[in-house]
Parts: sequence; structure tokens; C-alpha cells
Amino acid sequence: MCGIIGYVGKKSASPILLEGLRRLEYRGYDSAGVAVLDKTQLVVRKKLGKIDEGIARLLKSEPVVGSLGIAHTRWATHGVPADKNSHPHFDQSEKIAVVHNGVIENYDAIKQKLIRAGHKFKSDTDTEVLAHLIGEHYLKSKSGKRKTESGNELAQAVSDALREVIGTYGLAVICTDFPDTIIGARRGSPLIIGLGKDENFLSSDANAIVAHTKKVVYLNDYDVATITPERFDVTNLGTDTANVQISNLEFSQEDAARGKHAHFMLKEIYEQPQTVANALRGRLDFEGATAKFGGLNMTPAELRGIDRIVIAASGTSWHAALVGEYLIEELAQLPVEVEFAHEFCYRNCPLEKNTVLLVLSQSGETADTLAALREAKRRGHRALAIINVVGSTIARESDGGIYMHAGPEIGVASTKAFVSTLSILTLLAIHLGRMRQLSAKRALEILHALEALPKQIEKIIAQNHTIKKVAKKYAQADDFFFLGRGYTFPIALEGALKLKEISYIHAEGYSAAEMKHGPIALIDDKTPTVFLVPQDAMYEKTLANLAMIRARKGPIIALATEGDQGIKRVADDVIYLPKTLDLLNPILATVPLQLFAYHIALARGCDVDKPRNLAKSVTVE
Repeated sequence: MCGIIGYVGKKSASPILLEGLRRLEYRGYDSAGVAVLDKTQLVVRKKLGKIDEGIARLLKSEPVVGSLGIAHTRWATHGVPADKNSHPHFDQSEKIAVVHNGVIENYDAIKQKLIRAGHKFKSDTDTEVLAHLIGEHYLKSKSGKRKTESGNELAQAVSDALREVIGTYGLAVICTDFPDTIIGARRGSPLIIGLGKDENFLSSDANAIVAHTKKVVYLNDYDVATITPERFDVTNLGTDTANVQISNLEFSQEDAARGKHAHFMLKEIYEQPQTVANALRGRLDFEGATAKFGGLNMTPAELRGIDRIVIAASGTSWHAALVGEYLIEELAQLPVEVEFAHEFCYRNCPLEKNTVLLVLSQSGETADTLAALREAKRRGHRALAIINVVGSTIARESDGGIYMHAGPEIGVASTKAFVSTLSILTLLAIHLGRMRQLSAKRALEILHALEALPKQIEKIIAQNHTIKKVAKKYAQADDFFFLGRGYTFPIALEGALKLKEISYIHAEGYSAAEMKHGPIALIDDKTPTVFLVPQDAMYEKTLANLAMIRARKGPIIALATEGDQGIKRVADDVIYLPKTLDLLNPILATVPLQLFAYHIALARGCDVDKPRNLAKSVTVE
């Protein structure tokens, strides 16, 4: 949530910062702002609204000049979206400017202390309190009341201030007294140093700097970095030395661009045949009738010794976890429990000796999921991860993991990362199953069906025009139900979430069998139901549930298996899925639901890439 970009070098900072903000806007778009050092004065421009409608116009009419600057795009936590609450924020002297991602939990106590010392505040944010606190420590350093340890009073002031802070932060700080220096710090909110020639960058997301450099340093929790055009130094608040490693980004500027598509979400839906192929590449072992992974860091004996798996995730990843539960329990006969990551952290969930935690996260930075991983490790359990972003915090802190290799996902509503996660969970279930009682014949059947998925997804995407027509027919409905059974039940939840996220229509996902236990009271001729009814083991049962909705005059949109002509007699509209195994229906059924939500949102005039109140990568609890 929120985005940070900083630049120090010889070029004009403002265009680089504005370009970075545009690449970060999916992380927050309530407001945006920049602070640039113009000779001896910090000049701040900030504006409510999306970047092109706000800060970009402001910078065009009121340009700023300088080669040192920081910028921020905001997703509001403390303080409503407003110009005054936009970042950057000054300290009391207005010599220091700060941008900040995260939440300072004890900001009010610090604020009251500073008010008693004579400080005056202009915003309602926790960030301005942090800026004033840094300024207070900086004054003490300058006056000699606090001897510096590093020789850099600004870095020392930031470190001293952060020792008083409870909460999370990704931080960029500049000061008029240090015309070639940015101070960065992180705890619980990602921050990356980008390394260039006679210039360096600081960002909360590699997307913002990939056009300028491929060499990056991922900061760890409690790291404080001092960045100049020629060098960088990193210290750690909790240890004597910081663990610094230079990495190379695995994607290009073009990968993070929208290309020919109208929206990132549509681009990422269309990328899903390749996404699934990437998830499967090198992992299908037909000779051994299994799946293979290189990063689990567990021996076959250790994997066979697992007695239970707990999967922790949030949002869309939680729906993937539910499918994973079904897959692993069926193929590996291992008990699986799915937990909301935020609930796992704060309740006393019993974990037996041979229990493994598996966390799912596209960004690898989701605060709740990271907290669940750390809690499991604190209790002495192995924690594995399925993640997309190489170098992310979860990737670095997990005991082992599997990368999605899905490429950058910019659309706020997750699409390609979801189907990639489902593909990998299927492979994992096969891998674990073959160490137990899953037969080679059954495993090979699934492997061949997985191999066919990319072409089948292309076939579904080719129905885009048909799906668009169905979506426009129902675009003005106020309420929707999404119903499935067995493997498609979690996809009903995901379909409802996608529609809610980007079209703002109230939608509910249920097991079709649950409708008769209460929700059916809401069915009428104005409430459409999307039925996931492939010809699987639950087909006849689901048809019976469908009949209950039809008897109450509810409009029905069916996702059915190719060749099922009978479904046309009981559904108002039909979207067909290629025939596959029951356990792979979730992957295929997801794609038309994404397109359905996309086209409804467009018909209602919604911004599908920047849905209201949402942002990518939720790094606050």
C-alpha cells in the first residue's frame, strides 16, 4: 500500500519521480506529492486525486528544479484523502521532508509529547508526527546534545527517532543540509535501493525503477540506508552489521507496461496461458510420474514426515488456499487447514510437531501473511511459501518456497497470480501424493491435463466477445450470487470477489447446497446467479440446486462443460469451458469470471485498474 520513489544523481529529479509515481499508482491513488531540493530550499508539491489528474498537472503549472527528490502516492490510513494529508510532510523547521508507507501505532503519544514541546501540526497523519520526531532528534544532533555515531547527523536522527516508534514503516527522508543524500529505512514495508551510474534510487517497488537499473538491494527490517549518487551504506538498528546483497531484477520495463491492452487487468487476463505455462515449466516429470521443485529445501524423508499442513493467506490467495486444501487432501491424503493469515497470528492455533505452514502471496510483502510466517517460525515450525516476487520479504524469510514466475502483476484485482498459484498447488499436491499412495497412472493423467491447460485457456479467452455480451446484459444488476460445489466452490467465492472489487456490485459466493439454508430468500427476478456447473462429480447435485433458483425466477448464467446441450434448457445464458479433470476445473472456470467482472465494470464506467478504496500489496495489518 502506498508507493515511494526517491532519486539522487545529476539528472533533473522531477521527471524521474513523476514517471516512478505513475508506475507505483496501483499501490495507492488517493493523492500524490513530491519534494525536491532546489538549491538550499525544499520545494513540495502535492495534490489530492489520481496522478495524471492531480500532481502531474500541478508540476506542469508549478515545476520544481533539482537533482535530489522523493515522492509518494498514497492509500489513506491516518487522515482522510486531502491535500494537507498528502505526502511529503515537513518537520517543524521545514528543513526535513519525509514520505512514509506503513502505520505508526504510537503516533498519538508522540504527537502529544511534541505538542507540549511547542510543535504545531498541519495534517492528521501519523507521518507528519514521524517527520517532526526526526526533526527533533536532528536538532539535538546538530546542537551537540546527542553525539552522532555515524558521522551523518541525518541518518543518526532517523535511527534515533525509529527507536521510539512502534509500528511499520518504509521511509525516505531528505534534508536541506545534505544536498546529495537520501535516508531510507524499513520495518514491515518493502524498500529497495536501485543502483545506477552516478545516480541511485530508492523505491517501495521495483516497477518504479526497472526502466533505470536492474541492480537492486532489498532492505531488511530495521535497516537504515544512506544513499548518495556514488555509494550507499546500510546499518541495522538491531544488529551491528547489515546483511547487504546486490540482486538483479528478473523482469524488464516492457513486462511492467500495459502494451496494446486498454487496461493492465485485461493484459494480465490475456497473459494467463503463458502464466500457467511458466508455472509448469521444468516441473512436469513424466518419467517419474510426479512434479519436481528446486526450492522446497526439504528432503523426501522430511516431506513424507509431514502430518498436517496449514495454509495461511489473505484475499484472493485465501480462495486459492481453499482449492489447495481440496487438492492436497485428495491426492496426498494429508489433512489441510486453511486460515486467514490475520486470524492465524492472533489466535492460539494448535500446531502439532510435524505440521508445516504454507503461505501464499503474490507480492511476498502482504503484512498479515508475513506475520503468520513469522509466528509459525517463532513456534519452531517449518514455513514454506508460494510467491511471485523474487527478493520479497516472504521469499527471503521462508524456509523454502516455489516461485510463480508470473511476471509483474499491476492490476489491483489479482488475476494471473491466482491461476499461477492454483497451478503450483496442483503440482505440489501431486508431489506430496506420489510420496504416499497416489498411483503413477493417476499422476500421469493429471500431468497431461495440466500440460493441456494453456491451450484450453486460450480457447476460453477467444470467447471474450461472447462473455462481454453476457456481461453487458446484466451490468445494471444490484446484486449477484456465485454458486459452485466441490472444487468450484472456492471459485464461486473468487468470482464474487472480483465483481465486488472492480464493479462495486454487491456479490456473494456460496456453496450451491447452502442456498436452501437461508440465502435463497434473496432470490428474485432481478438477482442474477452465476452457476459453476461443469460436468464433474457434483454435476447432478448442482443441477438440482440450480433448479431451486430457476423455480424462483432468478436469472441464471451457467459456466458449463463443452458439449453440455441440456444446460441451455435451464440457464438463460451459457459460457462453455473445455473439458478437463474435476480438480482442474477451478483454473479454467476462473478465466471467464475475470472477463465477466471486467466487462461489467467497464459497462458501469468503473476504473478497473484502480478500484476505489483498494490498493495492491496490502502491507498494513
